[in-house]
Amino acid sequence: MSKIACLMTNLFEDVEYTEPANAFRDAGNEVVTIEKEAGTKVVGKQGDAEETVDKGIDDVKPENFDALFIPGGFSPDQLRADERFVKFAKHFMDERKPVFAICHGPQLLITAKALEGRTATGFTSIAVDMEYAGVNYKDQEVVVCGNQLVTSRQPDDIPAFINESLKVLGQ
Repeated sequence: MSKIACLMTNLFEDVEYTEPANAFRDAGNEVVTIEKEAGTKVVGKQGDAEETVDKGIDDVKPENFDALFIPGGFSPDQLRADERFVKFAKHFMDERKPVFAICHGPQLLITAKALEGRTATGFTSIAVDMEYAGVNYKDQEVVVCGNQLVTSRQPDDIPAFINESLKVLGQ
């Protein structure tokens, strides 16, 4: 069982959180949601998902987690404006711990300057940003880099994203 940190705030892409999080839990993993404050309610951009945040960013240490999950939507763009979330995400990349980022999720990793030289994908609107960050960008449903970083483009890619993420976790 792995303990997976999930960085999210309001306007996350509903199914990009709910479907992977449910699959991770169904496989026996613990998913811990992290935002600015524990107990905060965050709502997906489609309004279909609402989550009460487990932990505040100041109450957690990345060393206490086995993997990082970053759902897409507008959430990653908001989180990357806060250095605490950037440093938290950077830890996983620096330590080569599993990182699962879908759609706009790689935006947080771009700000962490953690993608240079990596092969990855993301939503089409951030492809150029990823290329400027030194990413070997691939327009495909899922990209696994170094048996550590799993990225996907959009909600249609969720089944492949989940499958490859669980493989990286060894499940």
